[in-house]
Amino acid sequence: MEYLQNLNYLNIKTSKKIYRNLPVSDLVSFALKKEEGTLTESGALAVNTGKYTGRSPKDRFIVSQESIVNSINWGEINLPIEEKIFDNLYSKVCKYLSDKDIFVFDGYVGAMEEYSLPVRVVNELASEALLSNQLLRRTDKPTAEDHNVEFTVIAAPGFKAKGEIDGVNSEAFIIINFDKKIVLIGGTQYGGEIKKSIFSIMNFLLPLKGVFPMHCSANIGENGETAVFFGLSGTGKTTLSADPERKLIGDDEHGWCDSGVFNFEGGCYAKTIKLDKDKESEIYSALKFGALLENVVLDDDKRPDYDDGSLTENTRGAYPLEYIPNAQLSGKGGNPSTIIFLTADAFGVIPPISKLSKEAAMYHFMSGYTSKLAGTERGITEPVATFSACFGEPFMMMRPSVYAKLLGERIDKHDTEVFLVNTGWSGGGYGVGSRMKLSYTRAMVKGALEGKLKGIKYTQHPIFKVAIPVAVPNVPSEILNPENTWEDKEKYNLKAKELAAKFHANFSKFKGVSECVKMAGPLCS
Repeated sequence: MEYLQNLNYLNIKTSKKIYRNLPVSDLVSFALKKEEGTLTESGALAVNTGKYTGRSPKDRFIVSQESIVNSINWGEINLPIEEKIFDNLYSKVCKYLSDKDIFVFDGYVGAMEEYSLPVRVVNELASEALLSNQLLRRTDKPTAEDHNVEFTVIAAPGFKAKGEIDGVNSEAFIIINFDKKIVLIGGTQYGGEIKKSIFSIMNFLLPLKGVFPMHCSANIGENGETAVFFGLSGTGKTTLSADPERKLIGDDEHGWCDSGVFNFEGGCYAKTIKLDKDKESEIYSALKFGALLENVVLDDDKRPDYDDGSLTENTRGAYPLEYIPNAQLSGKGGNPSTIIFLTADAFGVIPPISKLSKEAAMYHFMSGYTSKLAGTERGITEPVATFSACFGEPFMMMRPSVYAKLLGERIDKHDTEVFLVNTGWSGGGYGVGSRMKLSYTRAMVKGALEGKLKGIKYTQHPIFKVAIPVAVPNVPSEILNPENTWEDKEKYNLKAKELAAKFHANFSKFKGVSECVKMAGPLCS
C-alpha cells in the first residue's frame, strides 16, 4: 500500500492519509467501511449517487483563458466561466478536503503511447477511486514521482457549492481549467462526470495533433478488420460492440490516428437498465467483484434488479476491459473498414440500416440525430428527438466542422464504408410503434461488418436520400423500408418530412460547410 506524503503542489493539505493506487480489494474494503455502498450477491460494489444520477450539462464550465478562447466552440454546451470563480471554488474544495482521507489514482488516457495523457484523479470517495481505477488505463510507474501528471481531476462530491453566490448554477459544478490543467468536480457523485471531463480534454488536445477523437465503441473481427460504432448513450453502442464473435477494443472513447484506432480507456461504463443475462451475457458476467454499480436497485438478497428504474433509468456498471472474455487488451486496432452510426429514432421513420456516401456521412455525423433517452440527463423522463453534433456534442469543445473534416479525410484515405443504423422505433413513433428487435439489429450490423452488403441492390429513400439495401441476411425484407411498417403511409410521409425539416433547421447553424455536404442531407420540401 503506497501512501503519498502530501498533495501540497495542488494546495491540498489533509490531516488524514493519502492512498495511491490501492488494489481493488482495498478500495472495496474502504468503501464498505465508510458505508459508501454494499456488495451485491455477485460481489460488485453497489452505490447510490444521490440527487445526481446522470450528467449535469448546465453545471459544466470551461475557464475562459487567452490560450484557448479562440479555439473553443462557446455556447450552451461549452459554458465559459471566469478564472476568479474557479480559484474561489478551488480554495474552498481544498479546505473541505483538509480533514478527509484521500484516494489517488494515477494512470493515463489513450492506449497509443505517443498520444496518451498521464492523469491523476484525486478522490474524496474510495468508490470513485474504484471507478477511476476500472475505467482509466493503469500506469506501470511504481511511484508517484515517476508518474509525469499532465492533468489532474479533483472529485469532491461531498462539497456543495452555493449556486449564484459561488458564481455557478447549482450545488454541483464541473470546471475545466486548461492553463492550470485541473478539472474541479463538486456536488455530484455521478462517476460519468470524471470520465467525460477527461474525454472532453482529449477531444480538444488530439485534433491539434492531427488525431480524430471519437465518441464511439470499437471492435475487431476474426479477419483483423476494425469497426467503430458511433452513438449516444442508450443507442446500443456498448451492447452491439460487445460481440462474442469479435474482440472489443473499447466501448466509448477512441482516437483515430494514421496507424489506426486506439481506446482512451481501460474499462467500460455500461448502461444496465433492463440488462438481459442471455442477450447481453458479456456485460452481465462482468458485473462481479471489482465492478461498480451506480443506482442499481438490490432486492433483499442483494441481487441486482436491472429492470427497476425507480432511482433512475441511467443505471450504470463500471468494469475493466479484462472482464470481457474477448477484449483486445492492447486497446489498439487497425484503420476501420466499417463505421456504424447508431440512432434511436423516436419518430420511427429512419430506415433500420442504410448506406452513406462520404458527404452523407459527414452530414449525419455533424447532425448526430438520435433520441435523448430517459435518465441520461436530469429531467429527461421519456425519449425526445434531439441532435448532438458528432454523436457527442456535450464532449466536443471545438466546432463540429473540425471533427467532420477529420472524419471525411479518413473515409477517403482508407475507403471506409459507413452505415446508418436505427435502433429506435419501427411501425410508428414512440408510443405507437415498437423498438427495433435487437436480433434484427445484430443481423444487420453483422451483414455490414462481414461485407455481405457489398455489391447488392440498394434503393434510395425519397426523403432522407440514404441507400436502403433490398435484402439483409436473417432480416425480414419488409422492415428494411420503414414506410412498409406503417399502416398509414400518408402519416409516415408527413412524419418523415417533419423530421427532415428538423434536420434542416438544425444544420443551418453550421457555418463554412461545403455545398456537397449540405446537399447530402434529407430532401428539403
